[in-house]
Amino acid sequence: MANVQTPDALLVKRYVAGDEVALASLIDRHQSKIYGFIYSKVSDRDITDDIFQDTFIKVIKTLKSGSYNEEGKFLPWVMRIAHNLIVDHFRRGKKMPMSRETEEFSIFSVISDSCPNIESRMITAQVEQDLKKLIEELPDDQKEVLLMRIYQDLSFKEISELTGVSINTALGRMRYALMNLRKVIDKHQIILTN
Repeated sequence: MANVQTPDALLVKRYVAGDEVALASLIDRHQSKIYGFIYSKVSDRDITDDIFQDTFIKVIKTLKSGSYNEEGKFLPWVMRIAHNLIVDHFRRGKKMPMSRETEEFSIFSVISDSCPNIESRMITAQVEQDLKKLIEELPDDQKEVLLMRIYQDLSFKEISELTGVSINTALGRMRYALMNLRKVIDKHQIILTN
């Protein structure tokens, strides 16, 4: 005798009508596919368990509220819920990454204070001072374009309008300014990093 499987749609109707065993049958039938799908995306058993559980909590709430629209597509619908929960998990992870301590990884190796300390502030101030001295050595037309572009954040179109030269001339002056700065930096072996 052939093993006839009750269609998902009928099990859903039975569950909505109050038959809890019908839901258990649906979960048993699709558990490995759904769990495997989630695990393939997150690669962590604990997180997979959580997302799998949250998936079926959403399924139960939707079925109980009567807002499930049966179109013979129960499994794809559940997979879509799982997919959305996986996406939510990774979105939360970007805001607050969760890392577990292992032999290869310690949270203390990545925790750092992003505020610059006094040493880095002093180095930055010295680099800026040295750069300003170098810029002062440039020819006036190159210096003018460089200052407008870098420090005033003007476009080359705006620079050309303000200086009364073509955009190509402004671009050329900027190019020559950068080349001249590089030559001086290389010649005197100046290090401009902090």
